[in-house]
Amino acid sequence: MHSELKVFSDQAPDVLEQHHTDKAAMARVLASAGVRYEQWQANQPLSESPQQDEVIQAYQADIDRLIADEGYQTVDVVSMVPDHPDKAAFRQKFLEEHRHSEDEVRFFVEGQGLFTLHINGKVYEVLCTKGDLISVPANTPHWFDMGPAPRFVAIRLFNNPDGWVANFTGSDIAQRFNRLG
Repeated sequence: MHSELKVFSDQAPDVLEQHHTDKAAMARVLASAGVRYEQWQANQPLSESPQQDEVIQAYQADIDRLIADEGYQTVDVVSMVPDHPDKAAFRQKFLEEHRHSEDEVRFFVEGQGLFTLHINGKVYEVLCTKGDLISVPANTPHWFDMGPAPRFVAIRLFNNPDGWVANFTGSDIAQRFNRLG
């Protein structure tokens, strides 16, 4: 699976306005909407099933740069596998449009996830894969799909993990756009 960006009008989910698979083009389009999108590379090989400390150490320089740029306070690693007993509940949790009071910063060490952002009348579907970092700005309406058989390892950065709560908009827009699998 490769990273890609699709852009639609929020009124026309069947009419594709832009489609990009080139990461530089994706970064330009997303930057114009105020979204950080970049690629990272590990500074050391990772083991088959890396633990949190190993993952963070492999990307420490980029993590430190983001902390310096944005003031994030906490870093952790989350993973999901297709046979996780609560995968359906975790998937369902973020499939509806919501906002957070702080940036949602995710770096995909492995696997994939579909972030869909609703900004100024446009819908940006961002399929993130290994090596992609996305930072959804605070208070941006969005939703996230990990798919029916999720497999990913992601680094998360927070200003306040206790305050990282989804505030749902009540809109049904997410039901009209694409999902994984």
